[in-house]
Amino acid sequence: MRTSLGAAVRRTTCRLGLPLLAVLCAAPAAASTLTQNVSWTIDRAGSTAKYRVVAYGDSIYAGYNGSVLNAAKYSAPTVDAEYLAAKWNASIESVRRAKSGAVASDVYNNKIVAEKSYMQAASTRVVTFEMCGNDGLQARSAFKSQTGTCNYSGMDAAVNSCKTYVAAAMDFVNANAYSGVKLKQISNLHYPGYNADNVQSSCKDPGTGATVNMRDRFLPKLATMNYWMCEYARQKGFNCADNFAQYMGADYDSNGDGVIDSEALRWVPGESESSYVTRITVTLKSTLRDANAKFVSSSSSYDYIQSDDTHPTYSGGTVSAGIFGGTTGSGAARYTTISNGKNPIWNQYGHERMGWAISTSNPAAP
Repeated sequence: MRTSLGAAVRRTTCRLGLPLLAVLCAAPAAASTLTQNVSWTIDRAGSTAKYRVVAYGDSIYAGYNGSVLNAAKYSAPTVDAEYLAAKWNASIESVRRAKSGAVASDVYNNKIVAEKSYMQAASTRVVTFEMCGNDGLQARSAFKSQTGTCNYSGMDAAVNSCKTYVAAAMDFVNANAYSGVKLKQISNLHYPGYNADNVQSSCKDPGTGATVNMRDRFLPKLATMNYWMCEYARQKGFNCADNFAQYMGADYDSNGDGVIDSEALRWVPGESESSYVTRITVTLKSTLRDANAKFVSSSSSYDYIQSDDTHPTYSGGTVSAGIFGGTTGSGAARYTTISNGKNPIWNQYGHERMGWAISTSNPAAP
């Protein structure tokens, strides 16, 4: 959906278009979204073959950086395209059809369904999508503004909407994507503002009459969303890139249980919802860390989240993407050879880590 310059200015002022924190102001609801479409090709020297990665989503896949004019060139889907270019020795076109601020129903209806032609091209080999972040962020924002008796129905509605449209999106991709697609994938959600949410609510629980810890309320809902993203993926022939585990757990064993934290947090195929939610919210909760300080070792960390405390950090500059249209361009890969499936900065930025997580399921050949 294209928006007016006036609406874009209101978004900037009110900090709208954030995928989960949706700070609402007087502008109409439709003005809280910003279409940010980009097509960027990784040119592989000496190769005549060219394949396509199609990514649908909200501001995360868009590479939102607070601007209404541009976005990260190397958001996660384009990072994955670079991995594919090296693996397949081919040029890879990364097509991002994204709308910052869009809830799951919007991503489904106005991106995946309305723009199905992008994944129907004969060059398409990977289709990936992400959604639900704004459903959760808007529910969180609404809950934070509550006074009096707490009403938890908004968070439950966000979970149910997420489940509905994730399943519908997978069914639609299965029915409409080009028959030669080799990988279909969903990316689940990190928890933006994990530390900031560790405060008491202004409302009071209807049963106890006491305020509640907002992080304790939000975490199980996010875990439920993430569980169903991965479980539906298992049921419907998709892969699930577990960004929650990649962002929220350290890359070393901090609790001495013999398993690296980011591995221990990963969704396990066949696991029940109750088992997963308990593991995330109780058993391994002490290992969760705010992604503003992602520990890649016991003594080294990187900031995976931008200053808005929501969107992933990135490397590699920006491209036009916003109220004046999107970029269609190409360029050589930043890294023409990739050792052991990881580029030199794979764990130093949020989008790099997400792009690597997507790439771990890339097929050996197109």
